[in-house]
Amino acid sequence: MNCNFIVRALVMGVLGSGAFVGIATTSNRTDSQPVSRQTPYAEIQCLDADTGRGIPLVELETVHGLRFVTDNAGRVALHEPDLLDQEIHLSIHAHNYHVPADGFGFRGARITPRVGQPALIKLSRSQPAERLCRLTGTGLFRDSLLLKYDIPPQSAAPSGNVAGQDSIQAARYGDKIFCLWGDTLRLAYPLGLYRMAGATLPIPNPTDPESDPADGLAYQYVTDEKSGFVRAMMPLPERPAGVIWIFGLGVAPDASGKPRLFGHYSRRKGLDGEYEQGIAVYHDELKIFQPAYELPLGEVWRRPSGHPLLHEEDGQKWIYFGSPTPNVRIPAKWEAVIDPAQYEAYTCYDPQSAGGKWRPLLSSNGEPQWRWQRDLPPVTSKQEAEWVAVGIIKPEFTRYLPVNVADGMERVQLHSGTVRWNAYRRRWILIAGQIQGTASHLGEVWYAEAKHPTGPFSKASKVATHDRQTFYNVCHHDWLDKQAGREIHFEGTYTNEFSGNPHKTARYNYNQVLYRLNLDARELREARVE
Repeated sequence: MNCNFIVRALVMGVLGSGAFVGIATTSNRTDSQPVSRQTPYAEIQCLDADTGRGIPLVELETVHGLRFVTDNAGRVALHEPDLLDQEIHLSIHAHNYHVPADGFGFRGARITPRVGQPALIKLSRSQPAERLCRLTGTGLFRDSLLLKYDIPPQSAAPSGNVAGQDSIQAARYGDKIFCLWGDTLRLAYPLGLYRMAGATLPIPNPTDPESDPADGLAYQYVTDEKSGFVRAMMPLPERPAGVIWIFGLGVAPDASGKPRLFGHYSRRKGLDGEYEQGIAVYHDELKIFQPAYELPLGEVWRRPSGHPLLHEEDGQKWIYFGSPTPNVRIPAKWEAVIDPAQYEAYTCYDPQSAGGKWRPLLSSNGEPQWRWQRDLPPVTSKQEAEWVAVGIIKPEFTRYLPVNVADGMERVQLHSGTVRWNAYRRRWILIAGQIQGTASHLGEVWYAEAKHPTGPFSKASKVATHDRQTFYNVCHHDWLDKQAGREIHFEGTYTNEFSGNPHKTARYNYNQVLYRLNLDARELREARVE
């Protein structure tokens, strides 16, 4: 052993943890009180230092490699005989939360696990978004149950035997929220459901103090009667084989005024192997989606995409599509959904620059000329980033490439997300992921706002980070807004896919995680548009 190391540590007084560690007889969560303390498990709970709430998705690791992950209440039920009743050190990895590093750079806490004496570890948030809960999969309150705490009733709802779910799509349909997910994992076999899983939710009451999304959402899954596992929402014939994805889930009235639930469907063998696409419509009597209009494979923008929004302008109601920024629109009626000729793109492409080398149409001062039209494709954040990189347009003239307000230099290339009207800010707010972020390739989440749904979104503030993990296909649910829009909620798919990190977080991997964001947060002030 290096004696100099030990002496140096004693002199510096840094062998202790920088985290606040407390011992309590009961949890300070008011919504989850213990029924009995007669349990063989020692309790560890990680708490948000600002709110006092338990933090889900905190990974605690011992010096000899045992790893534990907190449940939705921020708890770990410890039942390791060699760890009880003695001091142990736990390294802490908590995406968006941290403890101060000690003098040697270690971030963790020293605790003495004891049955009947919960150890509380307080963590500080490094970004404004508060992680609330995991929404899908099994064992949402696994450790709290082992510790004999009451849990929210919605977590005990039928799970559809879901182990993991990818990429939420949600729309108001009738008196329910209609939800779809892509690839869905099951515990019974490595291959799950690849033809869209579905569920419904009652529309939440934003003024009900008892309705807190942090307790989870009461999904009523559509399941197979025999297996209990979720069933296909678009059960097209198995031949040819392949997955079916539905995006752009929205609602439009038909000629009789009846709402039609629709989306863009894609049949494919992989990320790039599409061999059928079109518009799907939901049939209430069959409770499945079926093709309504097939599109040519070469059609890439005259179709629903992203998370649609309804916008009225000059007396005309439009449905806007785009991921994340709305750059395609149609009249808000079912007949337009299935008519590619009615799709319009918001673009600044120069019509004289076709042939695979698109350039922007610029004014005399170099500013792109944006307009709605039906012939040229829409411009995206990726395209703007490419133009800026080679000096074709100036960064300040971009529409979908906001500057990071923290440094005033970095331009944020947007991935998927949403744009929604916010009554509190009286602005259109963007919640979107970033591709090629600094802490993770596809795990950073940003906030921006604009006076129009098409932008420009010129300034952005980072609200959540996922270190070397992916958090993608982010979606802000405006039907979960609280305090007249002051508090918003967004979710995304948490996974190690695309991250280059082989570590899969137990139970959380390939599942949906929910965050809450207070729009009064000081970190968002510089991103405001007045």
